Amino acid sequence: MDTPESPRTTTAVRDALTTLLVDAEDTDALDTLAGSEVLIPVPDDATDEDATDPGTVALPVLEQPGGRQTVPVFTSEGEMAELLPSVTRYRLVPLGALAAQWPADELSLTIDASSPHGLTLDSHGVRSRLARF
Repeated sequence: MDTPESPRTTTAVRDALTTLLVDAEDTDALDTLAGSEVLIPVPDDATDEDATDPGTVALPVLEQPGGRQTVPVFTSEGEMAELLPSVTRYRLVPLGALAAQWPADELSLTIDASSPHGLTLDSHGVRSRLARF
């Protein structure tokens, strides 16, 4: 079974991200991305119960310039370590399921923020393009 660290899965997801940078409406790339699993850093202030509860996921929120808030997720441990080297815990979550439960406010989602194939979607884009479940 492929994991976020397997070369085949990581390459397919990175290819999808790269494609979406050129064509944000590419349905094959969106389907690949929505069907992948992402690593969500567990916030430092999350309790062990919150970090392991299968019914909830604590979202780490980073403040961007201009006050915009985004949740960083990653396609691999290596991508996560580049931006957030101090993170010691994370949750592996299907991106399509996360998108289906995405808050309706102005919270953005950033995938692999520090990489050349990084992608940011606003809350509407997350729900309309990635929600699959």
